Amino acid sequence: MATITGSGRLVTVFGGSGFLGRHVVRALARRGWRVRVAVRRPDLAGHLQPLGIVGQIHAVQANLRYRGSVERAVAGADAVINLVGILAPSGAQTFDAVQAEGARVVADAAKAAGTTRFVHVSAIGADPRSASAYARTKAAGEAAAFAAMPDAVVLRPSIVFGPEDDFFNRFAEMARFAPALPLIGGGRTRFQPVYVGDVATAVAEAADGRVPGGTVYELGGPEVKSFRELMEIVLKETQRKRALVNLPFGAAEALAKLTAWLPGAPLTLDQVELLKTDNVVSEDAIRDDRTLAGLGIEPHSLAAILPTYLYRYMRHGQYDRHKPV
Repeated sequence: MATITGSGRLVTVFGGSGFLGRHVVRALARRGWRVRVAVRRPDLAGHLQPLGIVGQIHAVQANLRYRGSVERAVAGADAVINLVGILAPSGAQTFDAVQAEGARVVADAAKAAGTTRFVHVSAIGADPRSASAYARTKAAGEAAAFAAMPDAVVLRPSIVFGPEDDFFNRFAEMARFAPALPLIGGGRTRFQPVYVGDVATAVAEAADGRVPGGTVYELGGPEVKSFRELMEIVLKETQRKRALVNLPFGAAEALAKLTAWLPGAPLTLDQVELLKTDNVVSEDAIRDDRTLAGLGIEPHSLAAILPTYLYRYMRHGQYDRHKPV
């Protein structure tokens, strides 16, 4: 039976069972870390066990709204990583509770526990002056991280893509049934999609102490694409022929209001607000080498990764050789 060898370093990962989390847990396990995954529902984190050897990955219960559970989760940890974030509020899981106050609780607990390395994942567009609650609370979370842990490493990715993402999968699924895909705001918003594996590598590098602290890094892929271009890529990869329909911001806001009462509403007012601003690595970050390239990580392109999972949205899966329909 395999046993854990190596340094025995312990890292606590908050939000480790999510999309980005599972890739971070895998990257850390491969580097020999003992990984304590702090989640609200440990019984739903069993899929993480095969990412390491026997006993290397262990899920514990923690809720950012309950300080005591967070303090127990970080006890004895050499490094703490906070990946927790939400795209839309739900019940008690508000933007402020999760992304602002939650980040403060985790950072304060890490400091009190004597943790030497703290990594906080935020998002490009974090701004205390933004009209978007998502962006404002992301900025508040960053400020809380630095207030408690001045040497913290803050990583801001653009939209993250990979097999379980909520962007390309969502629109590829929509293209299976809908006659058209919406171009919110005319589809002019620019993005710099970054592969989830590259973000996970950056997190692991920071946990290993190979990334200078007290700094914000912006993570984007090798290509900047407009929303329209991304929809065209989705249609190309899934071999679908669908109309691309302009949806002005005003119309998108009206739609968001009409569907706000639906569980898992397809679009929120806050998301519309976010789409009014480009989501790309800043010129300042490029100049200061606060990017993936600056961390020595060569980013993967969309063309290298999307075909490995969007094939399932073709009419006949990976064996589809038909013309677009």
